[in-house]
Amino acid sequence: MKTFLVVNPQSANGQTGRKWAELSAEIGRGLGEFGHAFSERPMDAARLAEDALRKGYDCIVAVGGDGTLNEVVNGFFENGKPINPDAALGLLPRGTGGDFRRTFGWDKNLGSALERLRTGATQPFDVGMLEFVDHEGKPSSRYFANICSFGVSGLVVKKVNEGSKVLGGKLTFMIGSVRALLQYKDQPVRVSFDDRPAEETAITTLAVANGRFFGGGMQVAPQADTSDGQFHVTIWSGYGLSDFALKQGGLYSGAHVGWKGTRTLQCRELKAEPARPGEVILLDVDGEQPGRLPCRMRIIPSAIRLKV
Repeated sequence: MKTFLVVNPQSANGQTGRKWAELSAEIGRGLGEFGHAFSERPMDAARLAEDALRKGYDCIVAVGGDGTLNEVVNGFFENGKPINPDAALGLLPRGTGGDFRRTFGWDKNLGSALERLRTGATQPFDVGMLEFVDHEGKPSSRYFANICSFGVSGLVVKKVNEGSKVLGGKLTFMIGSVRALLQYKDQPVRVSFDDRPAEETAITTLAVANGRFFGGGMQVAPQADTSDGQFHVTIWSGYGLSDFALKQGGLYSGAHVGWKGTRTLQCRELKAEPARPGEVILLDVDGEQPGRLPCRMRIIPSAIRLKV
């Protein structure tokens, strides 16, 4: 396949950009000829991916973390349809959280990633479509590859992205979670799943999962499958700082799904809005914080191909 790398030079705490000469040489030895470009601003990776697809590249590789991958996925679509339905998405993991790669059991090793990209193996990959309200109060939309959630998770991501990620994924998100939970109280939302009647519930976090992990390794949706055409929804209610401190093992192992305060279900579409008018409930979209409720999410089954 004709391969193009969309590179976030700020990933791996800036090491990707600083060591690009060494990295690109090793990538060249593993893949042969490839095109590449550096992203320079928010959502620039989406533009670069779209340009590469229009120029005939049929394997677009995100070099970075979950946020970079999210932007690249957004570049695959125009007006709700793939630019090239036969094109493949690849990943060279260089990010802090690394939640997307965990669903597939991938490590950060460059050699392993190059081996995946060298083979012709791909699998169908579902993509989520999100409509929401941005920080300026305007309607907006975005695709997501891994998980879109709201509640305390949106506040966690806001705090994580405001600070340094030099401590690595798990510890960075743990500190962000503690800071967020110190000021967060469950927020009531009105939510409907598929064609079911709307219900009102107070949430710590509601996670709409395509993949299994978020928040630097928390296995929020242990049964999620990126090719089953379904969202796996996990709702946490009544969780506080003490739960996070004393029971965090179950959050990372997935055991929390059996606890009081956790509810799981599956759907293809959901709508959500604050139950109290004017309340701000923040979104977490693949580790980015682009806006708030109200929102609508729907799954696009087998939207693109994933290099595995």
